[in-house]
Order: sequence, then structure tokens, then C-alpha cells
Amino acid sequence: MTTSFASLAMALAIGAATAASAQTVDRNAMLARARAAELPGSWTGAPGDKLVHQTAGYANLHCSQLFTSGFDPDFARTTMGDRNALAPIEARALAEPPVVDRAKREVRVTLKGGPTRVARHVGSQGCVTLPLETGQLAFTPKTVTPKLPPAGTMDWPMGDRNAVAKAPAGVDSARLAKAVEAAFAPAGLTQAFVVVHKGRIIAERYDLGATADTPLEGWSMGKSVIATLVGRLMADGVYTLDQKAPIPEWQGAGDPRGAIRIRDILNMASGLRIRAEQDPDYVDDGRYPDHWYYYTGDNAFAYAASRQPQWPAGTIGRYRNTDPVLGSYMVRLAVEKAGGDYLSFPQRALFDPLGIRTATLQTDANGNFLTQGYEQMSARDWSRLGMLYAQGGQWGGKQLLTPGFVDFVRTVPPAWAKDGRPIYGGFFWVNGDGGFPMPKDAYMMLGAGGQHVLIIPSHDLVITRLGRYAGSAPGQVALKAAVKEILAAVPAAR
Repeated sequence: MTTSFASLAMALAIGAATAASAQTVDRNAMLARARAAELPGSWTGAPGDKLVHQTAGYANLHCSQLFTSGFDPDFARTTMGDRNALAPIEARALAEPPVVDRAKREVRVTLKGGPTRVARHVGSQGCVTLPLETGQLAFTPKTVTPKLPPAGTMDWPMGDRNAVAKAPAGVDSARLAKAVEAAFAPAGLTQAFVVVHKGRIIAERYDLGATADTPLEGWSMGKSVIATLVGRLMADGVYTLDQKAPIPEWQGAGDPRGAIRIRDILNMASGLRIRAEQDPDYVDDGRYPDHWYYYTGDNAFAYAASRQPQWPAGTIGRYRNTDPVLGSYMVRLAVEKAGGDYLSFPQRALFDPLGIRTATLQTDANGNFLTQGYEQMSARDWSRLGMLYAQGGQWGGKQLLTPGFVDFVRTVPPAWAKDGRPIYGGFFWVNGDGGFPMPKDAYMMLGAGGQHVLIIPSHDLVITRLGRYAGSAPGQVALKAAVKEILAAVPAAR
């Protein structure tokens, strides 16, 4: 039996339907390979009640839409999407309506017959879910201000002055305009669409309450933020790809996890055992997948570090939140070992150099960044991050990422290739199966609800599309139509 499993896996991971892929995968062979490599052990579920966790997710998502993005409460609630994994519609139906406390900058959601979960907007860490038992944060929030002049006083890309350029000669402006119209098909609920060609914005549009300055949710595009922060540390000589991951909990004598390399973690191939709805053999038994627990538990880093091996590292590729959480943990370990300030590190090491002013990276109650999917940035700032990769890791004449690291994130590792799934690299998706209507050398940041940053080297393009979760499926169709028009409008650069 064969199926277009590469496209299915991508669809599950980003929470939107994708068109059938030209690549077919033998699912039975893939599962047999995993079973043959599996180590002894069994899964132990995440602590806590599933509905209580989903109530926490509901409070947090509502909080971030109100206090970070600035949306109307009714708009935020009605466009959250029925299949939003952290707060599905059936779980929301079992909760009282969210209570918004603007004085405390918090949202409270009470599960009918159960507890109240609270998400509070604090410092620059955005909305943080308060622990159920204590109701108190275990860290001191911090306000981090970009060390940059106002965006309106600096030229693009370090600022927003002269950001939008006339389409250069050779670009079909009529088809480009048609692409923008296609991206905003009404059912898709697109909020932002930005097309960057050769480092300049040549098309841009906003809708549904968003502007060029609105921080919008990126969901799993945050995994690419983690990759970039690790890449910045590698550029500074702190880490290497083939270094054994320096997770303190794994350093005991005989601990098999001590063999896991940083490369394996970034490739989603650490082999650690959790349950995720994106697993090809996942069966819903009513228990809360720990893939989602990383958002609603109190200490994501401790939980990720406690997971036991399911396969030898580098053997099996699975889209699971354990690995990006561990990547973020390694960032914290490195920064604090050097005596630096962890909460301001992303802004200073990455966002300030790129001219990014709108980024909010949320944390758990212990101050650990949850950038496996809890982060917001404006579409222009997401585009800037994509441009860094399109420019080979260079920015303003400085090499912020090594060329080898840029190549790494867009290269399919053996753990995925051996299953016939050339769709994942280093916390970036790869178009190796042709599942997206663009060249196979293109690679992407993808997030649930239809969030995309597409990097197309052959055309020197970065395309950013952000929208509401409720429109994810038609939004995906609309984006594919827009991409086809853009590639027809913009000639190949190389």
C-alpha cells in the first residue's frame, strides 16, 4: 500500500490540507523500518487532565490575540479555528466564555465543573500561562526594547522607510497584482501577504485588522527561529552540528541520550519517545499528546529533557515538539553559561541585527521560550528572517549565519530520506517532494493555521503569508494559486 504520506505529514504538521504530492511513500515500509529500530521501553503520558490543558491553551491563545496582536475579543474567538489543536471547538464548548481583565492584562477561562486557567501578558514575554497549583510565575518577566531607531527613520530592510519598491524590469506587474488578489480569496482569512524579490518588497497587502506593524502568530514557524538562534551560537563558535547535545540531564554514565548530537535535534531525529498527532501510527486514545503538553505544562525544558529514547539518534525522523524545545533549551544553557541575559538574547543576537522590532517570544511559567509555536511577529519581520536565509546568512555585510548552516537547514537528513520523505531539513520544511508549486530547492518556515515563509532561491524570492486559523484550508489553496502567479511573473534569477 502506498500513499502520499509526505504531503499528509506536512498537512498534519501545519494544520492545513495540502494538495496531493508527486511523491508517494510506502507507509507500511516506513512503519516497519521504525519498528525494527525501536528500543525497549514504553510511553508514559504527560501529567494532568486533557481538558484542563486545553482550557489553558484556550486562555493563552485568546490572551495573545488580544494583548499582543491587539485584536477584538470576538474576532479572536470566532476565527480561532475549530480544529485548533491547543483549543479545539469541542473543548471550548465545555468551558465558560473567556473573561478578559484588561487591568491585569489577563484572560481567565473556567472549565465547566473544573478549574480556571489564567494567561497573563507580562513584560516582553507575551502571554504566559500561570501554573494551576500556585498561580505564580517562577521567573521575573523582563521588558526588552529593541536597540534600534524608529523604523520610520531607517531605510528597508533595517527600517520601513522606502520599503516597497516598484517591480523591476522583467517582472510582470499585472500577474503580480493577480497573485495578491489570489492570496486574499475571502474564505482564506489572509491577514498579511508580502513578496520580497532581490531584497525589496514588490507586493504587499493587509486585511482583517492587521497592518504592517501587527505581530501575527507564526505557530511552528517559531521552530525556524530556534534554528536561527542556534545558528547564531554556532557562528560564534559556541556549538557545532556534530557536537553531542549538552543537556545536563543526559550526562550520567551510560545514559544513551548522551549520544544525541545537536544535528539530530535540529533534524527532528533525536529519537526521543513522545506521542504526537503527526506520528504516522498515531491513534487517538483520548489522552493528551505530550507534543501539545510543551505548550501547556509549567516547565517545557525539564519535560523534554526527561524523555527516554525510542530509536537510536539520527535513525528515524518524526515531527515532534521535543526537539525544538530541546533546541531552545540549548540556547538558554549557552547564554547563561556565558553570563548573558537569556530573555533579551534573541532580540540582541538576532532581531536587532535584522531590524526586527515586533517579535514576541512567549515563555512557560519558568521563563523558557516556547518558540516551537508560541511567538508573534509582523509579516515584514517574518520576511526579514526569510531574507537572512535567502542572502546566505549575510546581513548588512556581516555573516550572521555560516553558509554551511544555511545549507544544513535546507538539506534532507538520512532519517527522513530513508523513508522517502524529502520534506524536512533543520527546523525548516523542504519542498523535495514537489508538494508545493515551486522548485524543489525551495524551503519553508511553516506554521499551523496556514502561516508560511517561502524561500525560493532560484527566483530570489521570499513570500510571507499569515492568516487566521479558521481559514487555513482555503488559505492554503489561495496561497498555492498566488505562488503559481508569482513564479510566472518573476523570472528565474539563477
